[in-house]
Amino acid sequence: MSERKIFGTDGIRGTANSWPVTPEMGMRLGMAAATYFRQADQRRHLVVIGKDTRLSGYMLEPALTAGFTAKGMDVVLFGPLPTPGVAMLTRSLRADLGVMISASHNHYADNGIKLFGPDGFKLSDDAEMAIEELMGRPLDEGLAASPDLGRAKRVDDAQSRYVEIVKATFPRRLRLNGLRIVIDCANGAAYKVAPKALYELGAEVLPIGTDPNGFNINQEVGSTDTDALVNAVHKYRADIGIALDGDADRVVLCDERGRIIDGDQLLGVIAQNWMDKGKLSQKAVVATVMSNLGLEWKLKDMGVRLDRTKVGDRYVVGRMKEAGINVGGEQSGHIILSDFSTTGDGLLAALQVLAVMVEQERPLSEIAHVFDPTPQKLVNRPYKGSSDPLARRQVKAAIAEAERRLGARGQLLVRKSGTEPKLRVMAQSDSEDQVDDAIALVIEALEASDSAPEPKSAARPRKTAAASGKLVKAAGRKVAKRTKR
Repeated sequence: MSERKIFGTDGIRGTANSWPVTPEMGMRLGMAAATYFRQADQRRHLVVIGKDTRLSGYMLEPALTAGFTAKGMDVVLFGPLPTPGVAMLTRSLRADLGVMISASHNHYADNGIKLFGPDGFKLSDDAEMAIEELMGRPLDEGLAASPDLGRAKRVDDAQSRYVEIVKATFPRRLRLNGLRIVIDCANGAAYKVAPKALYELGAEVLPIGTDPNGFNINQEVGSTDTDALVNAVHKYRADIGIALDGDADRVVLCDERGRIIDGDQLLGVIAQNWMDKGKLSQKAVVATVMSNLGLEWKLKDMGVRLDRTKVGDRYVVGRMKEAGINVGGEQSGHIILSDFSTTGDGLLAALQVLAVMVEQERPLSEIAHVFDPTPQKLVNRPYKGSSDPLARRQVKAAIAEAERRLGARGQLLVRKSGTEPKLRVMAQSDSEDQVDDAIALVIEALEASDSAPEPKSAARPRKTAAASGKLVKAAGRKVAKRTKR
């Protein structure tokens, strides 16, 4: 198949009303996806569509609906609903396809589209590529006859259905009575369902980030900007703070002291609890290469294996399915519990941690400190030029040297951003100095390669390579001098 041009690692995403996030793309996507699913048979097919609270959702939702109905596919519109809710109801309603309109934790100016298959899992790379190829077909090709147009309707009970499904994952014998909970919904998709679920389970609920206006999603609220959450926990003397992102598929927690709990610690809490109860399948957890080494070492002490994948919750889910593992996630707060859900669900993950608090009658500050994190640092650095920075000789040499210096007790991850011209450099080790030096070595080599002229043609590779080698050595000498000082 040809190279992807529209789909990225997590569906389609970009600036709203700029290609590819335009009404035309939405209609083409709807028509292509309908064609893809109707190729097998000509029965009535159903697609469900949810969205977060961005202004541009009102633009993309009707565009998608037009595309689906034009090809004879019926549409059910949910309105604002968390991404995991769309995944759950795709399967529950026996739909052929689920669509979520959201750019997750990005600000309102961006938007995107995620696709789920009838099993509630994100569509495979092959399926997305097939749909992308169909998007290039003429718009008047294969249109349904007038009597065969798809029907579209909006349902009012989608949010209540999701609330009931999530509540059912909380142990029946337990209640949240007596707990004071701050819930930050990021002015996003969960602004109604999350406070409602917590209240119905017995908690005293103190909501923030529940006044969306189309522009304020993830703005100074939510899992990627936790100052408001911490301030509210202190102000209301809450037992716990919960922050979701714009589509509620990720979560971070705040303990009663105002300390932020990331996804790695949450994985540790759930894994430890499920291991003790014999619920942890395969005695293993799936995380990404970004997860802290402290988590890996702690799990090993518990007799639990940590399987690492590339960054991205689709890769975590893929490994979980492949190995039969029921707990996985990312440091950013995507927690996937496959006993209950097919994708990350921030509210569901928070309820599992709340169950541990209630059961053990201990504060979050105690149960959520599962391990001492090793020094870890992530630097995002823009790069110049059209060449692949990871293919540049001096950068490759610096990466190899940095890995050698970190040794067996450390880890280096260098990757390009999927959305902007930046290189993401992450290092971790049990030595903070080693972490700083490893990152500095790679960044300085990147900056040196930016200042070097790009090769004009393939006829002069030797000169460029030689210059690159000198620049790597120079970058290495800079780090060595600073280390000695």
